[in-house]
Amino acid sequence: MLAAVLEPETPVAPHPDIAHLAPLLGTWRGRGRGEYPTIQPFEYLEEVHFGHVGRPFLTYRQRTRAADGSRPMHSETGYLRASGPDRIELILAHPTGITEICEGRLVTEDGELRLELDSTAIGLSSSAKSVTALGRTITVAGDTLEYSLRMAAVEQPLTHHLAATMQRTNRG
Repeated sequence: MLAAVLEPETPVAPHPDIAHLAPLLGTWRGRGRGEYPTIQPFEYLEEVHFGHVGRPFLTYRQRTRAADGSRPMHSETGYLRASGPDRIELILAHPTGITEICEGRLVTEDGELRLELDSTAIGLSSSAKSVTALGRTITVAGDTLEYSLRMAAVEQPLTHHLAATMQRTNRG
């Protein structure tokens, strides 16, 4: 029911300021793999949804589950904004007490869309794990979305943490 309030039931065109982000729109599902120097490697299932409400931003929802589907693992929610024709901002909240603002470049070439983002601000609640930097690369080619995430946390330098490949399941 909340999705009906946040995203219009009648399709609307993306705002002109974010029309170039339209290849991201829809729901994406796939598998990923995580690793970090302080934990054992793991695999997971993931769903990401990029939507819009006709305003100059995309909505973003992400959820992961254990690879066997048995338990939820992580989620994020937020917004993707265009701050220029080749500049983007990703603003996220994590249920672990972390907020994240990433900014970076948007590159479009050979039918591929690539977002290269680095954190400009990380907010931490008093109970959150110490995260000092994040970086993301997101690539869309047709109906395939791939991403990698780098993280500096718990006294570790910026290091590869996550990578996933997902397929579009609808064009939302």
